[in-house]
Amino acid sequence: MKLHSLITGLVCVFVPTYAISSTGVSALAPEKLDPNFSISQPGSDLSWYSALQLRRSSAGWPVKDLAKPWDRLPARAERIVRPEVWSLSRHSAGIEINFSTDASEIGARWTLLNPGLAMDHMPATGMSGLDLYVRHEGRWQWLGVGRPTESPTNLVKLASVPAGGGMRDYRLYLPLYNGIEDLQIGVPAGAKLAAMAPLSTQSVVVYGTSITQGGCASRPGMAYTAILGRKFDLPVINLGFSGNGNAEMVAADLISELNPSVFILDPLPNMTPQQIAERIEPFVARLRARHPRTPIILLGNISYQHAGLGPMNQTGHALKNAVLAPIVSALMAKDERIFFVPGESLLGQDGEATVDGTHPTDLGFLRMAEAISPSLKKALALAP
Repeated sequence: MKLHSLITGLVCVFVPTYAISSTGVSALAPEKLDPNFSISQPGSDLSWYSALQLRRSSAGWPVKDLAKPWDRLPARAERIVRPEVWSLSRHSAGIEINFSTDASEIGARWTLLNPGLAMDHMPATGMSGLDLYVRHEGRWQWLGVGRPTESPTNLVKLASVPAGGGMRDYRLYLPLYNGIEDLQIGVPAGAKLAAMAPLSTQSVVVYGTSITQGGCASRPGMAYTAILGRKFDLPVINLGFSGNGNAEMVAADLISELNPSVFILDPLPNMTPQQIAERIEPFVARLRARHPRTPIILLGNISYQHAGLGPMNQTGHALKNAVLAPIVSALMAKDERIFFVPGESLLGQDGEATVDGTHPTDLGFLRMAEAISPSLKKALALAP
């Protein structure tokens, strides 16, 4: 199959209307997409479908409330959040496309919002790429990555799978530090393609910083929110805002509009000790006012990985965690649905888990997911 890395031109495609819940899982979905509504692409022998015809998961608000379908905050948020937060909300971090197909080949064509494909400490595959998993033998198995080589549009073959295996479930993760203008899935003519059944009746919302958003995973599926989603097989809504997840009350108001099974709060790396003292308790109180029985997990500040060289390098995270400690103790004393994961447990103490002392590598994100999992398991058991 011949694939061009860049395709120009406008694409018109029929997109049916769906009812989408507050967890981002559509309540209506076609059993099978009509091949009459597929489109062709120059240089490809696949039939192409708009990803909006499939199941958009791990997204907080319905498409009808968004300025663009792959945004993470509703359109009205532009008037109330800082410009930096709004700009970051256009990044598609954590959003997934879940679908089922019997196709022997799967392609993707995506048009990016921003021209930059990579950063000096984060590869293009994580920042602007796609990441495909397949459900195999009862678990999610990595299958292929969409490498972005052009701006704004790329077309790639994500995977080839053995024919004759019947319908398989797939999960496609979208870019962590870029936005999506358009996304299409390609399968051979005659292959069946359908929106996957909903993942779970439970979901998780995670609010935080660049670490939550996914910096600096090598590919989108390695952000700790994505790892938790696969581990617990439920939607995890990523509301990480790089450099700007500092527990502002407007964020609490927006997040409280959602109705997850569990909230996870990870804002400390973007906060000063004074902000921690002033904002954490009111932020939790705002969530609790609208969700009196929903478990809330608070994460401590990660240990910065150069801290082993002496006290001067430990003051940043140690001071923040010291300020947080009595706040968490007081919250947990009066609320059995508040959980705490110490920051020292998130990355380990060997200095091997980050690219720059702060932002995790894939190893760091895996360690974070493992550290959070015991508390999340308990919290989900208490979820209303």
